Amino acid sequence: MPNQYLSVKESSEILNCSEQYVRQLLRHGEISGERISSRWIVASESVHEYRCKGDDATTGIPDHGRRSFSKPDLKALSFFSGCMGLDLGLEKEGIKVLLACEVDSAARKTIETNRPDMALIGDIRDYSATEIREKAGLSSTDEIDVIVGGPPCQAFSSAGKRQGFNDDRGNVFLTFIDLITELKPRFAVIENVRGLLSAPLNHRPHEMRGKNFPLLSQDEQRGGALLFITQKLKQAGYSISFNLYNSANFGSPQQRERVVIACSRDGEKLPYLTPTHADKGLYGLPPWKTLREALEGLPEDGHHFVKFPEKRLKYYRLLKPGQYWRDLPEDLHQAALGASYHAGGGKTGFYRRLDWDKPAPTLVTHPAMPATDLAHPEEDRPLSIEEYKRIQEFPDDWMITGTLLDQYRQVGNAVPCSLGRAIARMLLTHLKNETSIAYPDFPYSRYHKTDDVSWTVETLGDLEEIAAEQLSLNLV
Repeated sequence: MPNQYLSVKESSEILNCSEQYVRQLLRHGEISGERISSRWIVASESVHEYRCKGDDATTGIPDHGRRSFSKPDLKALSFFSGCMGLDLGLEKEGIKVLLACEVDSAARKTIETNRPDMALIGDIRDYSATEIREKAGLSSTDEIDVIVGGPPCQAFSSAGKRQGFNDDRGNVFLTFIDLITELKPRFAVIENVRGLLSAPLNHRPHEMRGKNFPLLSQDEQRGGALLFITQKLKQAGYSISFNLYNSANFGSPQQRERVVIACSRDGEKLPYLTPTHADKGLYGLPPWKTLREALEGLPEDGHHFVKFPEKRLKYYRLLKPGQYWRDLPEDLHQAALGASYHAGGGKTGFYRRLDWDKPAPTLVTHPAMPATDLAHPEEDRPLSIEEYKRIQEFPDDWMITGTLLDQYRQVGNAVPCSLGRAIARMLLTHLKNETSIAYPDFPYSRYHKTDDVSWTVETLGDLEEIAAEQLSLNLV
């Protein structure tokens, strides 16, 4: 039986490729791993499944047009659809998704299995605006009410190299913006990671900064990528509103923070999303939903999950719900964490048992990697895929296809359905010319100044300060 975790070198030998290529697969999410300090560790089952996947015929879903001739009142097109968490949220509020766009083979099979009548296309760069309309069964004069999408976020994630628009995935983001301006929907909604708020337009490696290097240019400053995106949309006539939202504030049993950019063609700025829940019942709202509530009624048997190795299980058996490695006897800390004991940070994801009476932390694409463990509160195992689905609010009968790791990856990357519903309610309220409910100074996330107004003032102020600093240096 293979080890539970492999080094990059061991993985390269199994896959018969270079170590550099293995790191590329890790960064792109093709295989599962975790970066701890300066080294990668790789899930062995992920490597073996990647090697065996090959040209599996079951994943070869061809692109096709919509197989239904009806045209609903409110029509949406979805891009970077994944396993459709955001889309399900829209549908539950009455906004019909006519087309999905996805390149991942397992996610495409998920879409085809659950929504066979929906149009399905692949790489967004292969389609013109006219061709997308045709696939969706729309004429050149049919109104598109909403375009939604969460472009690949790794290019902007603070955990990666932050290549931004220089990354292939970042370029896809720009293609998406161009399509929005060509298709001209009434509304556009873009979902992404918190890192987008600070990502530069062009990233300069940290080792090339400092007194021996030129000052950072404006394109290399924090926030340049988001500023560029919003300016392009404004030039096309769209109003812009964005904030960083914790999905727990909208009824999700999970603390997951995502940037949501809402754009309106009529030029009127859209309101922020209206919370339905709050931590500790703030503003008289219901308290956050808990893991216990999310898993209520889920059968105890029939669960599918990856496994922890025995050498880690012996520590899990010492932990209670809501505890993690610091709750182990102190003399076991170093042995339990190994080399990671000396790494920086709080290491809160190590040996983490979830708390029954709190929302789950952000689901990740593999629940058994040492730095981001998602262990069941009481059972000696990671969360199952069935529990993952409940936490992300997928119906129990929503089929997630592919290998077990494919399923974890799809659900771990999904937008919680409650956040999708909150977005839909905000759009519908605007369409009805109604005033949305606002709670002054509501803590939408853990962070401050993440709304478009505060962020713009701070970002443009920083850029002006930098320009002045550069000018003064030039005059010296």
